[in-house]
Amino acid sequence: MKSIPIISKKASTVAAFRSACGRSAGEFIPVILSKNEEAISYFHYELPEIKIVDFGDGETDARALMKVIHEDPWLLFGGIIAIVNNHQEKSALEKDRDANILLVLRRADFEANVDRILRILTQNKQFLFNRGMQQQMNTNETGSFTSDNDPMDILFYCNLITNYLYNTNRINDEGRAGVQGALMELLLNAVEHGNCKISYDEKTAWLSAGKNMLDLIAEKSKDPQARDKKVYISYDISNMRTRISVRDDGDGFDWRKRLAAELTAGLHGMGIKLAESFVSSVSYNAPGNEASFEIANQRDATNSIPVIMQEQQVLNFEDRQIVCRENELTNDMYYIRSGKYAVYVQRKLVTVLTPNDIFIGEMSFLLNDRRSATIMSVGSGSLVKIPKMVFISLIRERPHYGIFLSRLLAQRLVRQSNQTVQIRGEVNRLKKELDGIKSADV
Repeated sequence: MKSIPIISKKASTVAAFRSACGRSAGEFIPVILSKNEEAISYFHYELPEIKIVDFGDGETDARALMKVIHEDPWLLFGGIIAIVNNHQEKSALEKDRDANILLVLRRADFEANVDRILRILTQNKQFLFNRGMQQQMNTNETGSFTSDNDPMDILFYCNLITNYLYNTNRINDEGRAGVQGALMELLLNAVEHGNCKISYDEKTAWLSAGKNMLDLIAEKSKDPQARDKKVYISYDISNMRTRISVRDDGDGFDWRKRLAAELTAGLHGMGIKLAESFVSSVSYNAPGNEASFEIANQRDATNSIPVIMQEQQVLNFEDRQIVCRENELTNDMYYIRSGKYAVYVQRKLVTVLTPNDIFIGEMSFLLNDRRSATIMSVGSGSLVKIPKMVFISLIRERPHYGIFLSRLLAQRLVRQSNQTVQIRGEVNRLKKELDGIKSADV
């Protein structure tokens, strides 16, 4: 059960959302917010992964809400479904290419498709509502989405995956544009040519007449032969690289011939070449109904400094410099801006911290105790030093940072619990093997 806030003063929009949540079998709880102050407070204290913001009701100051998010993306990134009134407003907002916005919908489309939107959220809640959790656990993230031929679904999944990689520091601005461009081309090809079987000549005639391609897709999707066909998107995200595959229910195409052809300007027909221009390589299965591409993730990228820490001292470290020593009576906390840091307990290496771990020294900070480990830089890096009294004052001013710190510690506890379970499982397995060997010897 997840709470989703909607910030809108439009009665019909709020009613449509509330009714759809009521039909979700308790999966989602609507939180209706009509004032910006209420919305900002909710953002800060609940840190919602999904937010519905009305940009067109004439009273909600959506731009002010976006300003709050932009000023503190460290806590409030991503997950916005934006509502506008018409195509002009939709185009203008989409041109901003805001990394926080998953989907921009006209009001009529939102109100008519709320159930569908909630269904997509339900089907993908593991990915949506645990963003960053898997990264903190340092594990591979694998999964898949199944999309209808509806362009709204295609755009949602394209933005969802791209924004997730961007907001979890796997790709930068340039990488986001590349992944988004390649993925959108492959998804549109899967719908147009794979599932809907729109031929080159048919598409040419339609576009030459000045018609919208999305209308042709909608028309073709009504055909019984295309109606039930799906697009399958799978992802495999590790620390080192990301691999994304798109498959359709069509018969495939001669991709070898298309790749060998010259790239010529025209109304269309450049999708495959364009996809290859966005990412380093695109590969196809033998029939041609599945395409995949792989990118190298940026690693240990520099974290942006949260707004409440921007006036604190930044410390730069060279290779093998000591940050703090075991049993020291210090309780400053450090925000990891860049670099890697080895953690030693009783001269034994326990782990290595990176910007993904966010903080160093939070245990002695919270317990007012001696340092439990020695921390040493591995290569160059920088930390933001936060004295305890300074951070306490900052939390008094912005209590939601205390909530975030608690969530971070809870995530680390989950990670340690999972590691403990894995270790116990391995110990039990080895014990059984040894018992089997002993029995055989007897």
